[in-house]
Amino acid sequence: MLHLPACLAFRSSFLGLLLAAPALGFAQSRPAPLRVAVVGLEHGHVEGFLASLKQHSDVELVGIADADPALTDKYEQKYGLPETLFFKSMANMIEVRHPQAVLIYTSIAEHRHAIEIAGQYGVAVMVEKPLTISLEDALAIRAVARKYRIPVLVNYETTWYASNRVAYDEVRQGRLGAIRRVVVHDGHQGPKEIGVPPEFLGWLTDPAQNGAGALYDFGCYGVDLMTWLMRGETPLTVTAVVNHDKPQIYRNVDDDATIVLAYPQAQAVIQASWNWPFARKDMEVYGATGYAITVGADRLRLRHEHDAEERLSTAAPLNSSEKDSLSYLAAVLRGQLKPTGDLTALDTNVVVMQILDAARESARTGKSVRLAKVGE
Repeated sequence: MLHLPACLAFRSSFLGLLLAAPALGFAQSRPAPLRVAVVGLEHGHVEGFLASLKQHSDVELVGIADADPALTDKYEQKYGLPETLFFKSMANMIEVRHPQAVLIYTSIAEHRHAIEIAGQYGVAVMVEKPLTISLEDALAIRAVARKYRIPVLVNYETTWYASNRVAYDEVRQGRLGAIRRVVVHDGHQGPKEIGVPPEFLGWLTDPAQNGAGALYDFGCYGVDLMTWLMRGETPLTVTAVVNHDKPQIYRNVDDDATIVLAYPQAQAVIQASWNWPFARKDMEVYGATGYAITVGADRLRLRHEHDAEERLSTAAPLNSSEKDSLSYLAAVLRGQLKPTGDLTALDTNVVVMQILDAARESARTGKSVRLAKVGE
């Protein structure tokens, strides 16, 4: 038995050891911030990324590559960024700054080229939706990702909607029965009408840079959601109709599109538009025994087979690693998440591009396009 002075001495020594633990390596150290770089400044969504950085002490912006001095000056001034952060060449920026991942904010048509460069340096990639401009490019991107063993992820705003996750879980848990019909509405009043920057509007309304108009810009959300709900299944046919309701504004691309996907026992109707009276992103999932209708990012209308009436439900927040694109990217690169079959995953988005490519062809020809599973 220790005498009192000895006990006090022992306690003092133990407390001292605890205080010294970080220096001795006993405390669990925080992971270093994820080093990310931006490629391209012509996509307006880059503003959302820059604005969100202050909420992510776990992410460090180490470089920005864009050859347009007007754009680099604009963002340097607006966000108080140091001049040393900017590079004209993506390759040079990677060689100097050594990012772990690049976030691509170019036009959609430039995604493939940027991913090919990132692959050569073994750098992970996250692009803004959709993955690219054609199925041909999507297959080339998949080949790059496999060759260089890099993650290629696609960022959709609706991925981070807790309401969509609840609807998905309702399907997976069998609470709605087998999926019979999904209806998705996405879009806003139009890019010019909501005041997107001129560099963004320029390529959005160029079919060579965007792939199409509303068909690609907002059709991709619904196609991504349906492919996720159907666990990557390729539809039997794709049928699309587009309108040019505002040719005086959008001369070269559609401003309204409807895409119908037919599966053996289910159907999806995706309504994408630059003509909505207000911005919207919502989804209706109808099963054999119930339905889930999302209302914004975190609410749903639910009704099941034996319910007397529907109920309004608030979705629980997504977990910390899936609450937004940067948290998700960090979790993937740290090995905490494996991106297979989800909304951001490359395998999902190759199917998305197969569908969008077919929808564009259907709208051009006025005929349904029959699909087969894309080869591995």
